[in-house]
Amino acid sequence: MNRFKIVADSSGDFTSLEGVPFEAAPLKIITADKEYTDDASLNVTDMVNTLLAYHGKSSTSCPNVGDWLSAFGDAQYVFCVTITATLSGSYNAAMQAKAHYEELYPDRKVYVMNSLSAGAEIGLIIHKVRDLILEGKDFDTVCKEAQEYASRTGLLFVLESMKNLANNGRVSPLVAKMAGLLGIRVVGKASDRGDLEQLHKARGEKKMLEVTVDTLKELGLKDGKVYIAHCLNESAANGLKALLNKELPEAQVTVYATGGLCSFYAEKGGLMIGFEKG
Repeated sequence: MNRFKIVADSSGDFTSLEGVPFEAAPLKIITADKEYTDDASLNVTDMVNTLLAYHGKSSTSCPNVGDWLSAFGDAQYVFCVTITATLSGSYNAAMQAKAHYEELYPDRKVYVMNSLSAGAEIGLIIHKVRDLILEGKDFDTVCKEAQEYASRTGLLFVLESMKNLANNGRVSPLVAKMAGLLGIRVVGKASDRGDLEQLHKARGEKKMLEVTVDTLKELGLKDGKVYIAHCLNESAANGLKALLNKELPEAQVTVYATGGLCSFYAEKGGLMIGFEKG
């Protein structure tokens, strides 16, 4: 039996983690033509490019209770983090799985965190949990300190397209269409309620990068960790990293590609930026 295990849904972008047992419960992206499972075998580039040419309805589905129970495995202590409950039923399903798991195994514990976010911010959280476990802290302390840490992180997003968000009723179709026609990048954040809050609009990549760095500084980034996840836009992600290195040289910036679920919402060219405040 594993003593500790970290579990997240696939909105966190990571499918593996060094040092501590980890498993990602996959979400699914569904169209009339095909269903994509967001796991390590998914060809994200193919999915993104296929969806760009697709004009029908699309949706997502979260892990069900059985998926979460399977991910929990046989660990004595499970720390589980989900995409914001405002946008998905993943948290509710994980809570049901927790109740069932603890009923089956009274000597085991599961902690489920509603991240109020997605993507790169979840990435920061699961790595923090890993570090706390490797420091030898007990389960209750890990849960307490991880929740406190999550209150000091944030998520910023930069979108070139909002077609899929419009298809899912997250933004107005008119707003999405106008942004695409005018070449406007939308800069926003995950709000304290766990929904999407638009902050700024910028035309052109240079302006977008400047606005993004200014916004990160306004939201509290100083010398902490920054995770930049990009959807088929490594050049912009590296441009943002270079500008952050210039403006905030003490910040520790990591760049990587989004997984399936985050690529579906960020769409081609999009960035999702998790960051530590203060």
